[in-house]
Amino acid sequence: MAIQDDIAEQVPGLRRYARALVGDRGCADDLVQDTLERSLRYATQFRRGKNPRRWLLTIMHHVFVNDLRKASRQTSPRAFNEEDLVGAQYGVSGNQISSLEVRDLDCALQMLPEPQREVVLMVGLEDMSYAEVSLVLGIPVGTVMSRLSRARERLRELTARVRRESKLGVTST
Repeated sequence: MAIQDDIAEQVPGLRRYARALVGDRGCADDLVQDTLERSLRYATQFRRGKNPRRWLLTIMHHVFVNDLRKASRQTSPRAFNEEDLVGAQYGVSGNQISSLEVRDLDCALQMLPEPQREVVLMVGLEDMSYAEVSLVLGIPVGTVMSRLSRARERLRELTARVRRESKLGVTST
């Protein structure tokens, strides 16, 4: 099997992770595109027998961080608001409670600092081990564990706040 086949098999997972990471379908598609382009350009550096998923997520992480750096030099960060969710489709039609829970979790995830959100998504969404996350992000396992712990606590606080505010009809600022 060629490296291109290994890469093609990973595209759905890359899309899922990118959409959860950046919160915007268009930006996520751009991130996946840039990741695939870079992976094909450097395909000769991939070692057979290694995990293509981990290799691609490492590339995606680097592309994402580079894009954040470029964006921070060009513009000031924009605060997340409820309008960012307009038009997004969540859950299954007819299951409003589940849809609202997903919306609340997505809102809370987008409020996390980038390093914490990356770890939560890799462990929770991509089902990666702490060691795999450590290798992808290039950080010690202990840092992965502490970021995850802080992120989980912050998610609990944020989801509780978002739920309270949505019950009261207050929008997040």
